[in-house]
Amino acid sequence: MVIRTEKLTKNFGRKPALQALTLEVEPGEVFGLLGPKGAGKSTLINILMNFIRPTSGNALVMGLDCQKQSLQIRRQVGYLPEIMNLPASLTGEQILDRFASLTGLIDEDFVAGLAERFRVDLTRRAMDFTAVEKRALGVIQAFMQHPELVLLDAPAVGLDLERQTQLYRLIAETRAAGATVLIGSQSLTEMERISDRVAVLYQGSLVAVERGVTLRARALRKIEMRFAEPIHSDAFAGLSNVKDLVLEDNKLRCTLQGEPDALFKIASQFRLLDVISQQPSLDEVFHKYYGVGANN
Repeated sequence: MVIRTEKLTKNFGRKPALQALTLEVEPGEVFGLLGPKGAGKSTLINILMNFIRPTSGNALVMGLDCQKQSLQIRRQVGYLPEIMNLPASLTGEQILDRFASLTGLIDEDFVAGLAERFRVDLTRRAMDFTAVEKRALGVIQAFMQHPELVLLDAPAVGLDLERQTQLYRLIAETRAAGATVLIGSQSLTEMERISDRVAVLYQGSLVAVERGVTLRARALRKIEMRFAEPIHSDAFAGLSNVKDLVLEDNKLRCTLQGEPDALFKIASQFRLLDVISQQPSLDEVFHKYYGVGANN
């Protein structure tokens, strides 16, 4: 296993941040940590990097003890924290050189390619970067040395849509090359899109480990369609993944579970004017499937 934790616990005063977490991450997979703020995602990643120490339990990264062999781990792992402070007076290139000094030589051609993909001018100083460019530079430094393992804490937060797309492509390329990627996120959509497996965390406890395909199949969407003329509900009666169907004049509202293809195929037989698709909140999903959340 690339990552293994056993009964890993971390308390901040009387507040538990992780509660007896036992988890295994396999080589060559994209593994997601999904949960709301305070679920324990960042705490786990920080323990793996030995930035904080557990109250009890143990953790191994690539067979190395996170507390006793943390320097060896940091030399082999790409890491992007949720919040990254950059030296304002240094250029992007100088910042990357500083990070590389911990682990070895930079693949300059690869870095140049990443800078082009993420539209970061490495000759400019960090003080002149936009917030999006700073986050993009953080992504570059996490991947720049082809690490065997990459730990990403909310990597897409702060990126624009184009750079998010590049991030997801880079993660897929890294996985295809045989490396492992661990991602902490509050975004169910993100986890559905890129993860092979997902650990569902809530208030420091492991609620479930799901496959990404399972999350995609379970995905809930609130759909509203507006047609040019009134339609009859019988047209949609045979769709097993459509729930709570309501028709009012020329508007249809429903909850869709899983893929929308069949619903849209039927809708396309009518004069469809527009569609609004909204995913339920993470808390709603947690309550529905795992019995935890606001209503629990």
